[in-house]
Amino acid sequence: MRRTPVYYYSSTSGLVRAFAERLDRPVHNLAEREHRRSEVDGPWVLLTPSYKTGNESNDTIPEAVRRFLRSERNRRLLVGVMGSGDRNFGTYYQKAAREIAQRSGRPVLFEFELAGTPWDVEECERILTDLDAALDARHAPRAG
Repeated sequence: MRRTPVYYYSSTSGLVRAFAERLDRPVHNLAEREHRRSEVDGPWVLLTPSYKTGNESNDTIPEAVRRFLRSERNRRLLVGVMGSGDRNFGTYYQKAAREIAQRSGRPVLFEFELAGTPWDVEECERILTDLDAALDARHAPRAG
């Protein structure tokens, strides 16, 4: 069964990278140019932080994520969004993931705070494994 890859953006704090690298699947950091300029080869999941802290002129979606989503292929094959945030951001907590999900018509699969807890990693991996199985079943040849 194919392990759905996670494309993520992590700032220099490394919090999102720390979470992504604990998942049992291929992960690609959009902070790296080679990944940001690539196109996916199948269904994938986006993991993005939110940075807005209440300043209306600040955008919540990281520029690297915006660039990756400029590809029609990448947008079409996106199957879900996950978010990392900081509850101190108040109403902007998870704003980037929720906005991308709303614009793309894809579900928010999981949200966690900062680098997540061991439970968050375990729960996220369970959700992604269920997604893998659902995608596998959807693409399985039909008997007839």
